[in-house]
Amino acid sequence: MNRAGLGLILAALSCSEPTANYQRPATTAVHEPPEQHSSYSISPLDRTVYVRLAGVRTQDGESIHAFMRRLFESADSAGAVRLVIDLRSVTGSDARFLVPLIKGVAMRDRLVQAGGLYLVVGPDSFSPSQNAATLLLQYAKPTFLQGSLNR
Repeated sequence: MNRAGLGLILAALSCSEPTANYQRPATTAVHEPPEQHSSYSISPLDRTVYVRLAGVRTQDGESIHAFMRRLFESADSAGAVRLVIDLRSVTGSDARFLVPLIKGVAMRDRLVQAGGLYLVVGPDSFSPSQNAATLLLQYAKPTFLQGSLNR
């Protein structure tokens, strides 16, 4: 599939960026364990970006679309040649991260080539992680790594 076709598919899937803001209640009746949030870091030595996806909002409430935009802008400005995406914490049924993730990877030649993309999956990787891995396999040449979470 060419880039134009991919662009049309991604545009149709994404339609528009969600604009709703979720406000957490000031107090909760039930004590919940700390939430895990998406994050990323860049290693300047080997120009590798490590991304941990865990939810559709970051710790400060940033949407997944804004997070992905910031991630790829940072990766581009750092000259990143490798992207490691840790999907082990994506266990829910929310797949809103798929379109901005696949679009971000597919639009960067250095990431779609062999050695440019690594996907970390584990025994707790459920449908959104599996969907991401399957779609990324169609548009890139990822290397899959098996890992487990210490919970």
